[in-house]
Amino acid sequence: MIKVNNIYKSFGDKEVLHDISVTFEQGKTNLVLGQSGSGKTILMRICTGLLEPNSGDVYFNDRRFSNLPESKRRDIRREMGVLFQGGALFDSMNVEENVMFPLNMFTRLSRGEKLDRVNFCLKRVNLENSNKLRTNELSGGMMKRVAIARAIANNPKYLFCDEPNSGLDPKTSELIDALISEITEEYNITTIINTHDMNSVMKIGQHINFLYKGQLWWKGDKNSILTTDNNELREFVFATELTRRLR
Repeated sequence: MIKVNNIYKSFGDKEVLHDISVTFEQGKTNLVLGQSGSGKTILMRICTGLLEPNSGDVYFNDRRFSNLPESKRRDIRREMGVLFQGGALFDSMNVEENVMFPLNMFTRLSRGEKLDRVNFCLKRVNLENSNKLRTNELSGGMMKRVAIARAIANNPKYLFCDEPNSGLDPKTSELIDALISEITEEYNITTIINTHDMNSVMKIGQHINFLYKGQLWWKGDKNSILTTDNNELREFVFATELTRRLR
């Protein structure tokens, strides 16, 4: 579980997050929904320690993370997996080396133990025997699955996914959604997903938090989002012809 308490964040005179308090549940897919510029990515960066809030706190299972010295944050970072937008694989590394990267960073496992874990993770995302492929040999969907394998390599308790379906076709997006959901439930991970993809919302939206202009504007689930009377959320949800047909 991750608890965000009264987070404020500004850049100069521009406030981008205003008094955000939210709980991300363990073993659930927790979606953060909102338009570009709503503050989704800033909130995720604060949760992972890449940005500091102006005020407020982030707790990982009752362990206060905000403003900890870097030496103490490392223990919590070992428990995080991050799926970056676009995958963010290292072009200079093959698939095996990419997945092994967090194991090299955060563990003292032997080479053989690391390789066993890499192979397990690649098999889990249906990419067994792809170890020696280079990134330029991978399709967009394969790149995302390698990125997921890397994100779970270190047995994370917390999984952060920033627009995991960005740039993918609808069929591949569904496969990625299903994989993230399965892994979340299988390993009882606290998963936070930034998205503006309504297909993902309706497929795996167990807990949904809607940000609007830097504020937590609504929270609910995929069953209640279609019947909300929140005007700003309705404009977002029913922005396309396809979703308008669901009314």
